[in-house]
Amino acid sequence: MEKLKLHTPDITTQNIEKLAELFPSCLTEAQDEQGRITKAIDFDQLRQELSGSIVEGSRERYHLDWPGKREAILAANAPIAKTFRPRRGESVDFDTTKNLFIEGDNLDALKLLQETYLGKVKLIYIDPPYNRKSDLVYKDDFSESSEAYLFKSNQVDEEGGLLFANTEANGRFHSDWLTMIYSRLRLARSFMSDDGIICISIDDSESDNLRKLCDEIFGASQFIAQIVVQSNKRGQTFKEIAKTHEYIFIYSRNEDIELNEVEKADDALPYSDSQGSFDLWELRNRNPKFGRFNRPNLFFPIFIAPELRDECGYCRVSLTETNEFCIKALPLNSRGDEGCWRWSTDKIRTYDLSISSPVLVARQRRDGEWNVYEKSRKSTTKVKSIWNDTDVISEQGTIELGALGLADTFDHPKPLALVKRCISLGTSDGDIVMDFFAGSGTTAHALMELNAVEGTDRRFILVQLDYAIENTTGSSKQSFKTIAEITKERIRRAGAKVRAANALNAPNLDTGFRVLKIDASNMRDVYYTPDDLQQTDLLGQIDNVRSGRESEDLLFQVLVDWGLDLALPIATEQLDGKSVFFVDGNALGACFDTGISDHLVTEIAKRKPLRAVFRDSSYGSDSVKINVEQIFRLLSPETEVRSI
Repeated sequence: MEKLKLHTPDITTQNIEKLAELFPSCLTEAQDEQGRITKAIDFDQLRQELSGSIVEGSRERYHLDWPGKREAILAANAPIAKTFRPRRGESVDFDTTKNLFIEGDNLDALKLLQETYLGKVKLIYIDPPYNRKSDLVYKDDFSESSEAYLFKSNQVDEEGGLLFANTEANGRFHSDWLTMIYSRLRLARSFMSDDGIICISIDDSESDNLRKLCDEIFGASQFIAQIVVQSNKRGQTFKEIAKTHEYIFIYSRNEDIELNEVEKADDALPYSDSQGSFDLWELRNRNPKFGRFNRPNLFFPIFIAPELRDECGYCRVSLTETNEFCIKALPLNSRGDEGCWRWSTDKIRTYDLSISSPVLVARQRRDGEWNVYEKSRKSTTKVKSIWNDTDVISEQGTIELGALGLADTFDHPKPLALVKRCISLGTSDGDIVMDFFAGSGTTAHALMELNAVEGTDRRFILVQLDYAIENTTGSSKQSFKTIAEITKERIRRAGAKVRAANALNAPNLDTGFRVLKIDASNMRDVYYTPDDLQQTDLLGQIDNVRSGRESEDLLFQVLVDWGLDLALPIATEQLDGKSVFFVDGNALGACFDTGISDHLVTEIAKRKPLRAVFRDSSYGSDSVKINVEQIFRLLSPETEVRSI
């Protein structure tokens, strides 16, 4: 029976296999640090394969480089042997919610989540450290090979995402920040769906570097916009120029995407008739790049009846000249040059212009000339590149956090309106939203409020490092030990508030979340390095699971390894005196109790689960272990059976 690998994929190995398929001549062999022969890529040969001329030595090219970039690539690709451990007591509606809160280093979290949510996230919003002098930045260990990194991760829980103060005295003010964010964005791209986008908040400290970094990772052609956000109306007056703004960079996974529009302001449709509110849009194309010279089919006369009026008093129009429709209007610009209409004659003919509220009307200007207008009833508009509304300033985020009784717990929390706008821009019902710099938890709060108002069922995946904070006398922070605790409490309070306010219009609103904490693998070192086991240690290694780990811990590591949704419903049943997990009905059947019998295996096989997994040391006898595959082959041949 095959065993689950129980560690994240080795992306480097996968990339080597892909390159070997495309360029077999570039595949070679190399000796690793342990003296073993491994597959490798001949990079000189690969460069030649990708060039139309002879390649000799390195050449200058346009790219962003810094000390630590190669280590960041290694860190992103290296596998880890860690796991998620569920925390029911810290969760809300653990058994029914579809939302996830991951506690731990976001680099580890992205690696553990990648198989499950590959290409499934519609929107990623992050507000990473801005790299100001006092900012705290994740410090990763980039100095080891993939094998050494895996070996260390198997044993030491504390290794990985530590923090340090990134000061100019460090000597790598930009390099450390770039190294940190690069590895995380490389992984983030793999989560984005084909029509997904990523929104990144940043200020001037690293905006130019971030733009170049994102061009490299996502592709320059995937750049959508650099939003200017007025974060401080008064401005930072301690500087020579009072800076009032920050940015949001928006990139897509692919070029051909359509973003959602936003509702117009209440006064955007100032007119009304029997069909509702409307605005008047001139039918003439006002773009000077278009005219009769390149759009001849859009240059034609429209005839106006000055005495025939619609219910609003506007003059009627027609494509046919008659005694009543006697005034000819052509699409001429202010200088008299021949322009063109926005609509063709075929499109105009699809509308009935004789009804009391026609779609096209005319109105005489003060200079005596006539304009033809479309009655536009469009209530949405494209998002603008400058956001200067009062509800997106940073102070508003502080007010909103204070309204939940969490004043002074978090510096500069993002306002709800800002994150809501990002979510509305790129998602719809049922989509997944990810934020792996969760901070104060604004993303979860904003998503729940949007779901309540719109009747949608978006889901969130949040990740926050459990970084310890210092207690400050007189501050609300005194009751919290880590930033993650503040984040979770904000989501709890926000969820309760949103649910109470929408009890009637959204009774089934999901305001819960499953808390999963990143920890060392549930498996002992012998699981990953069995060849290192000494004969004298055999009896002590019969059980390969770490002490103190519960069956539900093992279940979630299996879910990660099999790439199953971590928010699937989990049912626990008692069969033959043992606890058996059934995930999402029959997606997975799992039992990790000791003393498993043929009868229990048979009962599980009768349920015909798609997958089944058992603990390697839990079988009541060797015969049971041997019979497992035979029982499933007989009763449920489609079931994929594994052990840990």
